Amino acid sequence: MSKDWVWVALLALSGFLIGGVYTTWKTAKFMATVLAVCALLAAGGAVAWMLS
Repeated sequence: MSKDWVWVALLALSGFLIGGVYTTWKTAKFMATVLAVCALLAAGGAVAWMLS
């Protein structure tokens, strides 16, 4: 995988995790919170990778 596509993959992962947050929020708030934290980490990693 090229270095230029890593941040795109991280953003895609972040979007996937946000979808999981949306889906699980009504039934399992703790798991939704864990997924939200993971989504924020993936998005932050993507931004950091893109800026470096």
